[in-house]
Amino acid sequence: MRGKQYHQPLKLTAPWEKDAGFGRKLRTYRNHTKIIAQPGIVMKVLRRKRIVLVMAYFLLLVLTMLNLANYKWTKEPQQCNHQMRSTTHQSRSDIRFLYRPSLAKKRQLIYVLTTWRSGSSFFGELFNQNPDVFFLYEPMWHIWQKLYPGDAVSLQGAARDMLSSLYRCDLSVFQLYNSPGGKNFTSLGLFGATLNKVVCSYPLCSAYRKEVVGMVDDKVCKKCPPQSLRLLEEECLKYNTIVIKGVRILDLNVLAPLMEDPSLDLKVIHLVRDPRAVANSRIKSRHGLIRENLQVVRSRDPKLRRIPFVDPGHKANKKDGSDYHSIGAMEVICDRTSRTLRTALNPPGWLKGKYMAVRYEDLVENPVKTLRNVYHFANLTANHDIESFALNMTSGSSSSSKPFIVSSRNATQAASAWRMVLSIQQIKQVEDYCHHAMSVLGYERVRTAGEAKDLSKSLLTHSKL
Repeated sequence: MRGKQYHQPLKLTAPWEKDAGFGRKLRTYRNHTKIIAQPGIVMKVLRRKRIVLVMAYFLLLVLTMLNLANYKWTKEPQQCNHQMRSTTHQSRSDIRFLYRPSLAKKRQLIYVLTTWRSGSSFFGELFNQNPDVFFLYEPMWHIWQKLYPGDAVSLQGAARDMLSSLYRCDLSVFQLYNSPGGKNFTSLGLFGATLNKVVCSYPLCSAYRKEVVGMVDDKVCKKCPPQSLRLLEEECLKYNTIVIKGVRILDLNVLAPLMEDPSLDLKVIHLVRDPRAVANSRIKSRHGLIRENLQVVRSRDPKLRRIPFVDPGHKANKKDGSDYHSIGAMEVICDRTSRTLRTALNPPGWLKGKYMAVRYEDLVENPVKTLRNVYHFANLTANHDIESFALNMTSGSSSSSKPFIVSSRNATQAASAWRMVLSIQQIKQVEDYCHHAMSVLGYERVRTAGEAKDLSKSLLTHSKL
């Protein structure tokens, strides 16, 4: 044993492994067998890694596209639809409340654009009586009361913003115009609430049924329990049609941003009436329109020259002052009406197919035909009960002594009452203010007092709209 010599065995290394690892030991398995790299295996592994990386990149791209699509979907403005009732209510301070997924069917939104003493209370009642309509009567009244004595023109933006909220069934906007420290708004706190079929009918109140056509007695509705605006919002969400009637949007162009909004399907029904009849009715109800008359008159251009309001030599009295504001407001009203009519005669893209003019005189002369045309425009159907209601309300035997109450009357006679009441000087004053609107709408001017009082001669011609 001692004489034997042991020699270290010679280790052979592949040429490509000589410098690999720079002195590091080669990886071995448990049997201590060395892994001898082969070029074919290396290339196969690299190909597999390349395929995995390509697939991972493709999957990442797909997920990114889906995430972008979902972001765009959820950023679309909400629609007031019954499907939203199952969602958890969010705070109005959370901006996400304004955005919800777009629904397949948009709700039909209608704004009745008109002015004071144009028969708008009766016209609005044609929608208030429809069981498929959520109707609001003069909601912008709250703005004018809260921001008094702001002039009419300066309040247009606030009125439009309120409409934007109401058409989305967000009634919390009323709280903005509540008195500091006052009680929260309720269903009965809204202007005209005690005549509203939604507020006074089941399920908010048991006094009436929405599907039964008939006027609401405000004395009965006042006994209904006041409901929160949240419950009224829930009722709003049930309806596919919302109609708002207002006299405080003076110019159609103010509504352009709402009509251009793709999330709102808004149409405008422009109810017009002979300006001389409007002026006569304003004088008759001047005590109920004192604040509104002042707010409108404040919007007049002080640089314009105007013809005398009364005949020379006439001794002024207190009544003349009230009449002055009543007729003076017609200057602003007719100027804004003319702007609306110019837009309607050459409608921009946002107005095409979304505007309809209705003359009050045509409505009372042929109420059923006019009602059907209006309902067709609003995508509604007039049933026999509503048609009978319209006919009965315009064929009464007398005129109303209460200017703000809707009642059955001889509407045709009331439409021409101004011809026997206004002086020729008052008529000339209104015609001077409103000559363009009268020309477009088909109302003829008169030359003498005798011509005005000759009821056998019609002063209506075809409208240019």
